[in-house]
Amino acid sequence: MTNESIAFAAVTADSYLDEMMARVGVDGLAAAFAEPGLLARVDQHAAAVREALLGAGRAIDAEGLAAYARSIAAAAVRTGRPLPEPGFAPTTVAGWATAGWPLLRLVGVCLIAESAGLL
Repeated sequence: MTNESIAFAAVTADSYLDEMMARVGVDGLAAAFAEPGLLARVDQHAAAVREALLGAGRAIDAEGLAAYARSIAAAAVRTGRPLPEPGFAPTTVAGWATAGWPLLRLVGVCLIAESAGLL
């Protein structure tokens, strides 16, 4: 277990979702709302997150979304593509258009959390 995963494990679901919003959600959602094609991709990721949670018998709530986001973040670290620190995510539509799957999936998590009033 890495220091990053130990730190993530000790964080509450609400705090973890707040951190994901700071790391990727704010910039990713701003770019998505500015570009319909990117928003469609993020919506597809959000739909896949919902399906995965429901398929696993998990609620679409802060705990379920945080657990899902933790698994995506851990996989990104294992594959050598750690998440950007807050303030270092892409800030342009072009930057998000080329963002990798993990970042877009996490923006989908943030979209669900925001829409559900969890952030």
